[in-house]
Amino acid sequence: MIVTGGENVYSQEVENCILAMPAVAECAVIGLPDEKWGEAVHAEVRTKTGQALSPQEVIDHCRRRMAGFKCPKSVNIRTKPFPLNGAQKISKVDLKREAANTPASVDAHAGREA
Repeated sequence: MIVTGGENVYSQEVENCILAMPAVAECAVIGLPDEKWGEAVHAEVRTKTGQALSPQEVIDHCRRRMAGFKCPKSVNIRTKPFPLNGAQKISKVDLKREAANTPASVDAHAGREA
């Protein structure tokens, strides 16, 4: 669960919304530290082979389907595979580490590419 501005956001709900996009193969939603909100919703997305998708398209898709506080504030379109844990599930701990060291492709607060 991600707590942003005192509101609870369930990553699975946001992931399901993103996975409904035809170009998305897999995704993971995590909370990243944010000075103003405590945590900010961040999405890591891999597209299907031969498909293209912009970070802004992901944010816009979510904004049309869910409350604004649940929508990703930043999105990274990945080309490399997701880190997996021993159970072969996406390791969100490793994703948080990676994302903290990599600037996001789009910051929705600024509304422009980073």
